[in-house]
Amino acid sequence: MIRLFAALPIPSDIADALALRQQGLPGARWSPIENLHLTLCFFGELSETTAADLDDALAPIGGASFDVELAGVGAFGEAQEARSVWAGVVESPPLTQLAKRCETAARRCGLKLQKRAFRPHVTLGYLKRPPAHKVADWMSTHNLLRSPSWRARRFDLYSSWRGDDGSRYELERTYPLA
Repeated sequence: MIRLFAALPIPSDIADALALRQQGLPGARWSPIENLHLTLCFFGELSETTAADLDDALAPIGGASFDVELAGVGAFGEAQEARSVWAGVVESPPLTQLAKRCETAARRCGLKLQKRAFRPHVTLGYLKRPPAHKVADWMSTHNLLRSPSWRARRFDLYSSWRGDDGSRYELERTYPLA
């Protein structure tokens, strides 16, 4: 079994700037810089055969390259129940369309995906019962985040391997955007 997701990679200069914001939350498990990405679709645990079928289904979906920009920060979960903090992504029709194409490719392979609205973001860190005021302070400090835009010229298929100190991601395939 292999755990897979499709994502846009974050350029190194943008990732370096995000890493500077990964502080100020006691007990946070910050995502390593090499793990920063914008998830398009999480596929879950797949057999090697289904993973190969998914690769075949993702290869032709492409589309045109498009600009991506980060703006703002947020958290998933409320107050002391916050599970993660993230950098927001400016929504755009090409980004949403690419995420939907990835989802459609997965469904064509028979995958049963979780039904949740696509909310583009870059997860910066994971939290366990943080003090609510610390999360609010962190968000207040970083809420004006704005990155330069960059051109998404590809999307990638990553595997995720769980370890004692978090997940490690490996690039499995790259799919170009025209």
